[in-house]
Amino acid sequence: MNDVPALKIEGLKYRYPDGTDWVVDIASLELADGEQALLTGPSGRGKSTLLYLVAGLMEPSGGRVLVHGQDMHALRGHARDEFRGRAVGMIFQTFNLLQGFSAAENVMLAMMFSDIPRSEHSKRAHELLEHLGVERPDAPPERLSIGQQQRVAVARAVACRPRLVLADEPTASLDPENAAGAMNLIQAACRESGAALLCVSHDPGMAERFGRRAELGELMGG
Repeated sequence: MNDVPALKIEGLKYRYPDGTDWVVDIASLELADGEQALLTGPSGRGKSTLLYLVAGLMEPSGGRVLVHGQDMHALRGHARDEFRGRAVGMIFQTFNLLQGFSAAENVMLAMMFSDIPRSEHSKRAHELLEHLGVERPDAPPERLSIGQQQRVAVARAVACRPRLVLADEPTASLDPENAAGAMNLIQAACRESGAALLCVSHDPGMAERFGRRAELGELMGG
């Protein structure tokens, strides 16, 4: 196992410009390479905000986020986009697949900032989608079932062989049967690629899947 953690959070704080209370206030959180952890808590308590801060999609009010040793917020503009593209995969609650592109093209677009040669993008996308059970890789997402869209989202998240995958309420759009299958898929894909997984969810049934879990409120206030 690599000595450099996949994720290290130090004194991370965030509040809205017009707010007085901290939305995120975490003294420390660390995730080793390949480790899988779950953060739970009610809706509207900062879980999604935390993931956006980790991914560098929002700016913190204070503190640091290190992904495989790199301070995410020390990077700016294109440099941050490039690093995120190589090191971080994301699975969103609503999938965020691009309409008008095929399932395979959605996965290929995720490899734009990776170290994977462009000539291999199509082959890797199709192989990943086949491995994850996507039956129509050349169909646009809007013509796929919700379950198939989730599989495309998982393929996109691990396509670049990231060090860290962030999953934001990944089963919220699915019925219980498909939710169980989706989490099996997400966790297996992360294990196969060696990526650490940080999942946030308000679903109490998710807890039994993770050896490491915490309530977000327990981490707040440092």
